[in-house]
Amino acid sequence: MSLTPPEHASELDALIGRANRALEGFMPNAATDGDPVLGEAMRYAVLGGGKRLRPLLVYAAGRAVAAPPDCLDAPACAVELIHAYSLVHDDLPSMDDDALRRGQPTCHVAYGEAMAILAGDALQALAFELLARDTAMTVDDGMRVRMLHVLGTACGAWGMAGGQAVDLRATGRGLTLPALERMHAMKTGALIRASVSLGALGGGCTDAGTLETLDRYARAVGLAFQIRDDILDVEADTAVLGKTAGKDAEQAKSTFPALLGLEASRERLGRLVDSAIDALAPLGPRADLLAALARYAAERAH
Repeated sequence: MSLTPPEHASELDALIGRANRALEGFMPNAATDGDPVLGEAMRYAVLGGGKRLRPLLVYAAGRAVAAPPDCLDAPACAVELIHAYSLVHDDLPSMDDDALRRGQPTCHVAYGEAMAILAGDALQALAFELLARDTAMTVDDGMRVRMLHVLGTACGAWGMAGGQAVDLRATGRGLTLPALERMHAMKTGALIRASVSLGALGGGCTDAGTLETLDRYARAVGLAFQIRDDILDVEADTAVLGKTAGKDAEQAKSTFPALLGLEASRERLGRLVDSAIDALAPLGPRADLLAALARYAAERAH
């Protein structure tokens, strides 16, 4: 992971390791839990790599409100499970029809389309189960329900699924810049906002001002992340990306480089990162990891 400033790299790497261990522990044992092939497909979709940006945002937001790390493992894993399920379904022939993800065959290529659909369904269900049952979370039942609501809103018709629907219908016909931003606020930004919110809520934060500060940050990071994705689809190659490069242009999708050009997209990206970091000012040094993640969203190579 390339980060600025570099002194945070080891801490973030440690949190990635923590998230990976927690995911491993929460995932079904393919040999003993339920259908073995389904369990294997679920583990394949989740444990085969990934940036773990969303869990990192949970941990970093939790740190900003002084949350004990043990309280954050379940929400960190819940958002990653939702993200993984969305990738499994996005890659299906009826959606983006991609054969490569994280440098390996996509789930439906490895396990068949029907099993990939079921794996995605099961990962989504597991995400909500974790928030409902994890005993390391010390928040009360009211806060737990609030967290379930945040995650459900982020991945439903007003969030990720709704944004994907807009994207599918817009393929080949183009979107205006405001419409493109609205779509990505749903498709990509909603789960990033939920990650930051769940980190704070998992730490028991109820201060409206702090939650609003974190949400302003998350809105900017969500859009920055998507603009960087669009730039990488133009500039990077498949080996670096770990997924098929150039798919956006091939499918005639609306992207920020297509509408603004590459240079203007880079400038917009820089302004968004500045806005995200500026939003964190009321939190002081407690938000240093969140600031580092905003920079990473703009600088990552894959």
